[in-house]
Amino acid sequence: MEDFGPRLPLALALAVIVAILAFVLGAGVNASAVVLVGAIAAVLIAGFHSHGGTAPESPDTTRTHGTAATRATIDAIDEPVLTIAGGHVVLANPAARALLGQHIVGGDVRLAIRHPAAAERLFGDRDDGEPVNLVGLGARDQSWEMRVRPLPRDHRLVHLVDRTGNRATERMRVDFVANASHELRTPLASLLGFIETLRDEAGEDPAVRERFLKVMNDEARRMQRLIDDLISLSRIEAEKYRAPDQAVDLSAMLTAVCDELASTNPNRAADIALDIDPAVTVIGDRAQVSQLLHNVVGNAMKYGRAGTPVEVRIRAGDRMAELAVRDHGEGVAIDHLPRLTERFYRVDSGRSRALGGTGLGLAIVKHIVERHRGRLDIGSVVGDGTTVTVLLPLAAVIKS
Repeated sequence: MEDFGPRLPLALALAVIVAILAFVLGAGVNASAVVLVGAIAAVLIAGFHSHGGTAPESPDTTRTHGTAATRATIDAIDEPVLTIAGGHVVLANPAARALLGQHIVGGDVRLAIRHPAAAERLFGDRDDGEPVNLVGLGARDQSWEMRVRPLPRDHRLVHLVDRTGNRATERMRVDFVANASHELRTPLASLLGFIETLRDEAGEDPAVRERFLKVMNDEARRMQRLIDDLISLSRIEAEKYRAPDQAVDLSAMLTAVCDELASTNPNRAADIALDIDPAVTVIGDRAQVSQLLHNVVGNAMKYGRAGTPVEVRIRAGDRMAELAVRDHGEGVAIDHLPRLTERFYRVDSGRSRALGGTGLGLAIVKHIVERHRGRLDIGSVVGDGTTVTVLLPLAAVIKS
């Protein structure tokens, strides 16, 4: 290998820049980091050429400039980045020190990155450049991806990328597919069973046939509701970054929705108690706002105790319209509240299915609120009922 002599720190700094650029382009780091690293490289190269294409004469000056450039380069990255040599940490950016400890520089890298897979990668024979997954580094539920790249003179660059969100997203995707399959398989199996029975002698009895056909109709409609909700959720997510642009009279729409729900649930019609500010207008997607209102008010009517009020209120604030719907049902324990908007999460699965729920209603509400740049809050007291509060930006605020 060429003897860099006094140019070693500058060469090392340039090598670090090249390595980090390769990392950030391959690991999904934000574009601003790439720009910062590129800018540092440009400054360093300009400094090199200002000396006629040779390194500065003073080794101490060169070493200072090179180390400073390397440090500035790794500090520009939001993710943890370290340089190591001889099994010890040479440099560590603020993100690395925040994750691994403030005093890791100069220490054994095995004590800094306390993970068996990291030690095996850094001190074993494997050197294929493939990333290593470090589950549990930092915190038990965290997942990091470690990438290692060689640098001149036996230095190495270690880059840690937080993959916790990716892992959680993948877990949610797998759970979603499993739950959706289960939710569809149950009514489908019921339908197939009844069809098989009707094809036998039981189908000749009019009373039995009518009873079976009713169950089959109920199961088919259950599947239809589930499929409709899945399609609806998919559409809402697809439009997540497209801002709604319709003026929606929330007061008038809520009144119409409550009238509709009262007509389809006559036993609860008298329980709806409206307290609505007039002509409260938001900017939204009419179909999605209507769906939100149907889900929130419909849930309160389903889960509230018979004969108790379903309190529905709309208020216009300075910047946001507030919709609050309260039932007087059994309530929900506090440990369930954070998960109520998860797909297919049910506090009482049997009761939810019996009432026609798909397990997707509040997930749909959450995504509609997010698309409308609003806020959703669910509060509940066991034995006293649940209050769902939705805040949506007023039309006047958005226009201004």
